[in-house]
Amino acid sequence: MKLDIKIPSPGESVNEVIITVLNKADGDYVEKDEILFEIESEKATLTIPAEAAGMVSMSVKEGDTVEVGSVACQIDTSAAKTKAPETPAEAVPEKEPEPTTPPVPEPPAVTTPEKKGPSIAAEKLIKERQLNQDTVTATGKDGRITKQDVIQHVQPSPPEQKKEIEEISPQEPRSVIRKKISPLRKKIAEVLVQVKNETAMLTTFNEVDMSYVMAIRTKYKDQFIDKWGVKLGFMSFFSKAVTMSLEKYPDLNAYLDGDEIQYHHYVDLGISVSAPKGLVVPVVRNAEKKLFHELEKEILTLAEKARNLSISIDEMRGGTFTITNGGVFGSLMSTPILNPPQSGILGMHNIVDRPVAIKGQVEIRPMMYVALSYDHRIVDGKASVSFLKNVKSLIEAPEKMLLNI
Repeated sequence: MKLDIKIPSPGESVNEVIITVLNKADGDYVEKDEILFEIESEKATLTIPAEAAGMVSMSVKEGDTVEVGSVACQIDTSAAKTKAPETPAEAVPEKEPEPTTPPVPEPPAVTTPEKKGPSIAAEKLIKERQLNQDTVTATGKDGRITKQDVIQHVQPSPPEQKKEIEEISPQEPRSVIRKKISPLRKKIAEVLVQVKNETAMLTTFNEVDMSYVMAIRTKYKDQFIDKWGVKLGFMSFFSKAVTMSLEKYPDLNAYLDGDEIQYHHYVDLGISVSAPKGLVVPVVRNAEKKLFHELEKEILTLAEKARNLSISIDEMRGGTFTITNGGVFGSLMSTPILNPPQSGILGMHNIVDRPVAIKGQVEIRPMMYVALSYDHRIVDGKASVSFLKNVKSLIEAPEKMLLNI
């Protein structure tokens, strides 16, 4: 039975995708759920797994632009996985008796390099395709034929095209490189410009003393890991502080929809994650109902999915508020940009020891600047400043979050 593997839709209104990575070649055997290839669109980058085990027949190649719904490859599920032939052990020559008299030296023989035998995987492909081993160019160690050598022999590379990025040599300090923008990066650029043009975005700032949260993490980190199997991070504290603050200031958890404001009586919290192909925002559903360990586990799971490109569109859709952490990259202060149609986004930043006044005395405390960007069409200045002060209050007195007061 031959199973068609079709290009899935990465999101609404997406008709085409680009094949960015091929993990399998024609004739390769694939196991169920093993990654076949990666696709990229204006909305996301996705990995496509095999739906069944079998022999692969590819219809696409890297760099192709293909339509959503088209067949990218077939899997012959009736093909059995052949066992690789065992490599016979090389014969060990018997030790010759030592001569009683020194041998007469012979002139060195002129030898020509010999092509070694192929690797097990290469030998399998050669037999399957009934190729002449002597015609395959070997690039492996000691002249050994590799699997890639056989694939290259069967499917030679197309004529070399102009490189997407030319290397700049030290002798050309004023050289210019050009790189075609990816669909995902193009979409990100469009959204950012749209936010700037279509919202009345403002940002308010504050600073938070992280001493108390850091003390709790230090005191209970081992117990937390032992009980829940996950580290106690800063993100769960800020997630809980945000969800509790949104209950008091619901305008920041709302959408502007034409002439109406859509309020949400739940918090689907977006957490910005830096993925290989750009920034993505996985969503923690009903974050207001989750405990610290539940938040930590779900954030960790979603972040790992985003980084290994296995996250789905549904897991990034429908957030009502977003948290972004530029501090992991060393950012001291920044202005986060709204994630439409949301009306608020909180920016966390780097924790830096700074002198602060505590009860009339100067002390060195670990301080973090926080920034709240908001849509002034929905949220007024009083609500935005009060929201950020409430987040600050909860972080500086974390027992309030534990007691829900």
